[in-house]
Amino acid sequence: MTVLWLVEQADGGGVADVSLRALTFARSLAGGAMPSAAPSASAASQIPASAPEPAEAASWMYQKRGYSPTNGTFIGDEKAGGGGAAASPVTDGAHGSGGAIAVVFGDAASAPVTELSSYGVADAYVADLPGLDGYAPQAWARALAGLAAELSATAVVAAGTDHGSEVMAHLGAITGLPMAANCVSAVRNAAGELELVRQRWAGSLLEDAVLDASPALLTVAADAVAAAPAGEPAATSVHVYQPGLEEADLLVSAAASAERSSGVSLATARVVVGGGRGVGGPEGFGVLEELASLLGGVVGVSRVVTSEGWRPHKQQVGQTGTRISPELYLACGISGAIQHMAGCLSSKHIVAINTDPDAPIISHADYAVIGDLNQVLPALIAAIKARGG
Repeated sequence: MTVLWLVEQADGGGVADVSLRALTFARSLAGGAMPSAAPSASAASQIPASAPEPAEAASWMYQKRGYSPTNGTFIGDEKAGGGGAAASPVTDGAHGSGGAIAVVFGDAASAPVTELSSYGVADAYVADLPGLDGYAPQAWARALAGLAAELSATAVVAAGTDHGSEVMAHLGAITGLPMAANCVSAVRNAAGELELVRQRWAGSLLEDAVLDASPALLTVAADAVAAAPAGEPAATSVHVYQPGLEEADLLVSAAASAERSSGVSLATARVVVGGGRGVGGPEGFGVLEELASLLGGVVGVSRVVTSEGWRPHKQQVGQTGTRISPELYLACGISGAIQHMAGCLSSKHIVAINTDPDAPIISHADYAVIGDLNQVLPALIAAIKARGG
């Protein structure tokens, strides 16, 4: 099975962690071994629901499972039916050899070969888009469509980020195929269909789905699987691919704007220092900015902070903001409403600082400090400076 994987690179270089998680998913799908999903629920009710319009030679069936990752409970069912090795020199053309194949947008020199090798990627295609230096969703989708056709790909996979979701939606429109978003597992059955489990309603429900389409278009939920290097590194071959683009594909493009403080964006930062109502006001974020700078991270905020006008919406973490998956999320004065937790539960480690021991976020945190952030953070900053100096 040949699975194309859309690479999203981190601002500081290398592959973003959320994209490596999608690669682990793609590699498992290509090899036929997928990490297990949440346990299935017994059918409690059957409620009609609308299904996507079936594309030609594609059909879709699904069953929603009321599994809540936040508390491990089921709340009901719904059913609906419907139709380190060195890389070889850069070469031209298509040379697909099966397995998980990386697709990188940029120049060949910037391809993260070492990282791809450690994750078992044998082939990487660098899409050459003359005149486009930034993000161009329709052009990227057109390139993926052409490469998928040339390599006879059975699936195209991307991380469920803003960019990944937008590009895959364009790819679905170009190919006329359905796209399944926020998948947590995918297994091909005896009939050749993909049996999926995917998140709905900000991750509060899991949905069983059967997708019969080729190629299958999937985005991977940020917390579906952990990023796992391959048992043995691969000798990664880099190929240059020049897609045939249409004039309309070039109309929309955007240059990524990194956070001014550290050159790292919220979506791909490895450390996020979050602030909520407990920070007290806009003037209280100075200490969070200082800590984030010391840790090489960025500041994120809860919805109430943006609603009060203390910080811009682009820094909001949550269901209606940015979903993050850093190595460390330090949540300061944040209660942990479900909408906020939907955006940060894929963090590898959550540390909460709060005066309320019964705040919802405490039950999700790996570590909790019950105390005043105005005392805890200055002490933490002083300790980091002392250790570094």
